[in-house]
Amino acid sequence: MQRAERKPFYVQVLTRPALRGCWSVNLSETGMGLIASPPSPTEGPQEGEELDLEFKLPGTRIRVRGLVRWRADATHAQEGATAALGIQFGRFEGGDQVKLARYLLAHRLRVVVTYATRTAELALRAAMGDSVEILFVGSDLEIRDALARGDISAVVVFGTAETRALKVMDQVVELLGEGSTLRDRPREIAPSLIYWAPARAPNLVELFNRGQLFRALSLDAAHAELRSSLLEACQHHQRQIEQRRMGLELERHLLRERARAEAPVGDDAEAPGFQSPGMRRVLELVRVVAPHRVAVLLQGETGTGKEVVARTVHRLSNRNAAAIVVQDCGALPETLLESELFGHVKGAFTGAIADHPGLFQLADGGTIFLDEIENTTPNLQAKLLRVIETGEVRPVGDSVVRQVDVRLVVASNKSLEEEVRGGRFRSDLFYRLNTFTLELPPLRQRGEDVLPLAHAFRGAFNTTLERNSPGFSPEAEAVLRAYPWPGNVRELRNVVERAVLLSAPAEPITPAQLPDALVARARGGEPGAHGPSFEQRMAQAEKEILRDALGKAEGVLRRAARTLQMDPVTLGRRARKLGLWSAGPRR
Repeated sequence: MQRAERKPFYVQVLTRPALRGCWSVNLSETGMGLIASPPSPTEGPQEGEELDLEFKLPGTRIRVRGLVRWRADATHAQEGATAALGIQFGRFEGGDQVKLARYLLAHRLRVVVTYATRTAELALRAAMGDSVEILFVGSDLEIRDALARGDISAVVVFGTAETRALKVMDQVVELLGEGSTLRDRPREIAPSLIYWAPARAPNLVELFNRGQLFRALSLDAAHAELRSSLLEACQHHQRQIEQRRMGLELERHLLRERARAEAPVGDDAEAPGFQSPGMRRVLELVRVVAPHRVAVLLQGETGTGKEVVARTVHRLSNRNAAAIVVQDCGALPETLLESELFGHVKGAFTGAIADHPGLFQLADGGTIFLDEIENTTPNLQAKLLRVIETGEVRPVGDSVVRQVDVRLVVASNKSLEEEVRGGRFRSDLFYRLNTFTLELPPLRQRGEDVLPLAHAFRGAFNTTLERNSPGFSPEAEAVLRAYPWPGNVRELRNVVERAVLLSAPAEPITPAQLPDALVARARGGEPGAHGPSFEQRMAQAEKEILRDALGKAEGVLRRAARTLQMDPVTLGRRARKLGLWSAGPRR
């Protein structure tokens, strides 16, 4: 699915199942980002589950059914938002999809201006044009109502007298700050504040030092200064929202990394997730390419385990003593992503209060993994191409080029060749990345991997969540095998994490701990009067193929393995499981 442009959008959202303290942070025709304050990671919809959403647009309400594509929960008690979610829209109610499209087409950022004179109002309208929607308010009640909307990116406090303006400033800060009845939404994200009034230097310094002021303007500020200040304030507000969401998602990744690190790791060939023929072939190719400094392109559906394969490439390379750095290219807008990858110097942009090394510098001597590479812009793709070809990076705002030695692994859930043909991805970068491509099969084609992965996740989450679930009941295993896993390994991992959280001490996981929608869909696909299931048919086909190969090889396992281009150990295990092999015949 092509990622639609996301607009900053910050309003309260009602959900079913209920998600406490839920607010949107961005909105597009295809989905929205949410932040919320559930008391625990088990409250509300989980990844792969559907939910009903209702939110307000000016003059109307939108009702739509959505799918939770990802969810990130903070791991410790804290104030404000404790969860972030990415929602993909599905079925809209009535003509709400058309209403949403029209709204987004005409969408503008909103700015509140307090107690503006007629002269100031005309100056702002002339400076801003149609780039933002300005709400002029002239009373305490109007200020309160405007800030309660929840979709304001910046507030301009105007005044011709310092005492009055500072009093209004305090009022706005109080409404947006701690203890306010308006702050049922996450408190960290508030509109940027601009002070446009006379003030003595000590008062301005105090406001800046308390972190309550984004910009101060003089009464005679020119139109160009007014315009740039308001637009930068709006952009700063959106960056805060995006960074807050990314912080929550980073916590999620850290928890998963800890679970992965604490889980026992054996030989790659025996690792969960690499037992199906498709993933065995992927692992064979990884072993071939890992020792060499060539770019690797991983392609496959979302959640198939591309990051796991990227880490395997790094671990089997001669760079494994250095770091592997991971970045999701679809999680940040271009400006933030460029700063994150290449770094920036102090003063490069508003908020750059110190030098910030980029991920390429942090990965020097090691590996950098860029997920969702298809979401980068042509401008950023050109800079990535230069890094690949020359090893040179230049931080944002700096004139000094730095040399790095980094092995690049990238991933895409789309065909980059199709993206090139569609003009959405640079062909020169594609041909540099296409040196060694690995296609990862979806989990529905890897039936042998489902239960080993589920047991590995259960063991890891037993440790991190301090549970002692001994395993899955036969009924639960049947459900896991029958479900098609549209969210692939990521969905399986989240389902197991939820099940471990809900499991009783020392009791196996049963279908009661699995999501109702998953159980219903899995049981709807169980074999019955309509004949053998897909899994049964695949098992029968595999049995016939192995029987034929062993027959032609006169029972010699290694000869049959060469014919099938399989590892003899894998072939022996599969043949024994299907009753076609025993230890007696010669090898």
